[in-house]
Amino acid sequence: VRLVESGGGLVQPGGSHRLSCAASDISFSFYDLTWFRQVTGKERELVATMTRGGDTKYENSVKGRFTISRDVAKDTVSLEMKSLKPEDTAVYYCNFFRYFYPVNLTYWGKGIQVTVSS
Repeated sequence: VRLVESGGGLVQPGGSHRLSCAASDISFSFYDLTWFRQVTGKERELVATMTRGGDTKYENSVKGRFTISRDVAKDTVSLEMKSLKPEDTAVYYCNFFRYFYPVNLTYWGKGIQVTVSS
């Protein structure tokens, strides 16, 4: 299983940006899909998640600005980010998670930097 994030970079405050996570050798339909982010020195935090059933949940500070989506045909999960703020600057990670017996299955991408700055 391999997850590869793309689309990171430098974005101006107030701008929009899109991250994508391409997956290989994994079936979307069995997994919850999540974007996390982490700032150096801080804990990794959940940004947005989509369950297997398509329900979504967002961290409070990104509600109304970020949208998580999936394209099963292309095996990708995306994060559309709008009205970006400097505090959105972080390394963003995609994660696939599945409850499974006896050990839950979880996979991570390597992360990609998003910097919001003028």
